[in-house]
Amino acid sequence: MLANFNGSSAETQWQRFCELLWYEADLGIWLDVSRMAIGQADLDSLSPRFDQAFAAMVALEAGAIANADEQRQVGHYWLRKPELAPEAAISQHIQAELERIEAFGKAILEGSLLAPNGQPFTDVLWIGIGGSGLGPLLMVRALQDAGVGLPFHFFDNVDPAGMSRTLASLDSHLSTTLVVVVSKSGGTPEPHISMEQAQARLEARGGQWAAQAVAVTMLDSKLDKLAVSGEWLRRFDMFDWVGGRTSITSAVGLLPGALIGADIRGFLAGAAQMDCVTRVADLRRNPAALMAASWYVAGHGEGKRDMVVLPYRDRLEVFSRYLQQLVMESLGKKLDRSGNVVHQGIAVYGNKGSTDQHAYVQQLRDGVDNFFVTFIEALEEPSDIAPIGDEIPGDFLDGFLQGTRSALMEGGRQSMSITLRRFDARALGALIALFERAVGLYAELVNVNAYDQPGVEAGKKAAAEILGLQERLEALLGDGKTRSLLELQQALGTSSPEPLFWILRHLCANPRGYQASGDWSQPAAMSFGRA
Repeated sequence: MLANFNGSSAETQWQRFCELLWYEADLGIWLDVSRMAIGQADLDSLSPRFDQAFAAMVALEAGAIANADEQRQVGHYWLRKPELAPEAAISQHIQAELERIEAFGKAILEGSLLAPNGQPFTDVLWIGIGGSGLGPLLMVRALQDAGVGLPFHFFDNVDPAGMSRTLASLDSHLSTTLVVVVSKSGGTPEPHISMEQAQARLEARGGQWAAQAVAVTMLDSKLDKLAVSGEWLRRFDMFDWVGGRTSITSAVGLLPGALIGADIRGFLAGAAQMDCVTRVADLRRNPAALMAASWYVAGHGEGKRDMVVLPYRDRLEVFSRYLQQLVMESLGKKLDRSGNVVHQGIAVYGNKGSTDQHAYVQQLRDGVDNFFVTFIEALEEPSDIAPIGDEIPGDFLDGFLQGTRSALMEGGRQSMSITLRRFDARALGALIALFERAVGLYAELVNVNAYDQPGVEAGKKAAAEILGLQERLEALLGDGKTRSLLELQQALGTSSPEPLFWILRHLCANPRGYQASGDWSQPAAMSFGRA
């Protein structure tokens, strides 16, 4: 019988550790959930529900319409084992894209494919939003070695200050910069706006856009048609059945991997091997199921605890940002699949160890108990960091992890730990696949669709409405008359003058030809017009 979490003795904690520890020798991964509040009664009561969840995952991998709201299959598991795909044509397409990505990356890095000026490519400007930016960023930060592959620069936002800084850093290299534009639909505004800015600056510096541009998109999308008609250097396929937050084992993650000289076959192999062990239909022997069950019990099935991700490895510094999208976009839902209002989700945040030791561990230990921690460590150390005297950096890092874990337990705070024998491309693939499966299983427990994003779509719609309102506002003020906010509201028929104030404050702060009269701290009394 599993000992209780609240047992205070070291013997009890050790007993739970031994009973709940999961280990896979070939992958070299340990999972410890013994310091989560899960007990024997929880395992027993959740077991029938996990039987249903395991069956749902089998159906998903077989090609069922798992994303019912959008009537789509969910096939990211096929990307690392193409023979699982329900159709031979899909399997062949996946394999062909992988081979094309490898060949392209090799040609760029070996210098057999050159920039239009005859020089080797020196840099990559990656343009993508959401999973199309976070996945590539994780690949680069986690797997790139010093002096290997091309330096990466990112447009993952439409912040003009960020664009300005990135383009300035690339300025003398723009004619030898490979520009990769990623958009599944080809109609997402952020990548399109970023692409226009990149193209304008690149051509102004003597570059040739078509010979330096690569598209990653769905066949026949707007971006795909633009790339074909413009005779871009290359285009790689995204698939309708892969969502952005699970696209890292597609061209979205594999192409940057190839361009930094990473072992993308090993990355896929690690993900495939973790997929295999997380298909085991036994709660106690399936690491993703143990994680999902622990999340469920910790948050009482309602997401009442946040997930704090603390990787004790610099290469995983952005992993918490990656998990924010994977977990929060998948699980953060207003409605369950039966249409009931449930407001589900798990909030994710994190940093890295031992930086956290000097940041927010103070609150984790002594503050509000509304979280659980996920520690991630890698045991193998680089050989070039030798001991100096009796000080070994890796020992201190391990000491900080164990010390933080113990301090949290003393305060009754929950945590789980993932230990990697070594960190490499294969381990990263396995780690990502572990969380992907845990998210899918947890979604089944709480009966939400993990593969749609209605809240994101609502935000896009609202943004489009604001941009439309700005267009109407500027047209109205084009007559040169000065108007109060109330007059503008009445003329434009808005329910509140607030969005008009926001738009005008932005316009007036820039050389756009607008001026304001009045006190900015008293917006209701202000008037606006053309300068």
